[in-house]
Amino acid sequence: QVQLVESGGGLVQTGGSLRLSCTVSGSIISINAMGWYRQAPGKQRELVAGFTSGGTTNYADSVKGRFTIFRDNGKTVFLQMNSLKPEDTAVYYCNADLWDSIVATHVYWGQGTQVTVSS
Repeated sequence: QVQLVESGGGLVQTGGSLRLSCTVSGSIISINAMGWYRQAPGKQRELVAGFTSGGTTNYADSVKGRFTIFRDNGKTVFLQMNSLKPEDTAVYYCNADLWDSIVATHVYWGQGTQVTVSS
């Protein structure tokens, strides 16, 4: 069974840093796209950063210059978050579009990890 396993959330003061990680567990053929979304209370889920199927990276305007998404050679994607602000407080979800069969890709979501930035 394929799952996305997240770690790295927590409580940090304004200006601090956190690193989130997301690992694909289970058997897959390859990763088509992968990234991070977040959802704050009362707001819609939004894309924070991600790798596209072409290998390029996308960032929300609000995090450009502060957050960096990168991956290892395996099945893990990281989100390095620097200069954190209270408005970054949200539940962060890993998202991946995976070739889990030769027929088609499927979208998976992690369980979410809480990031809280205190002022």
